[in-house]
Amino acid sequence: MRFVLALLAAFVLSVSPATADALTRALNRAIALFDAAAPQMGEAFGVDPRQYRDALVMGKFERGGQTISLYYEEKTDPAGHCGRFAAYTMLPPRDGVVRLVVCPRFFSPGADALRTLTVLHELVHAVTDANECRAMAYAARIQQRATGAFTPVDAYWQANNCAASAFSLP
Repeated sequence: MRFVLALLAAFVLSVSPATADALTRALNRAIALFDAAAPQMGEAFGVDPRQYRDALVMGKFERGGQTISLYYEEKTDPAGHCGRFAAYTMLPPRDGVVRLVVCPRFFSPGADALRTLTVLHELVHAVTDANECRAMAYAARIQQRATGAFTPVDAYWQANNCAASAFSLP
């Protein structure tokens, strides 16, 4: 399966070779976490686990009879959204493509855990919507189900007023 991901990365990434390697490693870690958590996940928070896994592993998923592909793009300028995020997802899909933009912060040295959490989080956006609370709650649930713990995201949770949302952390 990781070979398929490596092929996928070679064809759908608009990133430099060095950053493609870091992104591929983060994708592989995210796949491993999701696969470990999947038996306990169900359809939590309105995320279809089949669509999510297809997006994560194959870089495409089916929704409403349409195939939607993911396209990973690197932004080297830390301005705009990249000034605030490690990555972001361009929604809605255009011409059957969702763009996931990875920013300089994503590639910070020693940020392997951030990269993996970011991939888990952004894939929720790709298969659902722009709701930050849903994406973080689902990503945290994957981590918790796979490892017994999740990355503390208190500041993020508060900044997005997620306590008032329909979603919760594990």
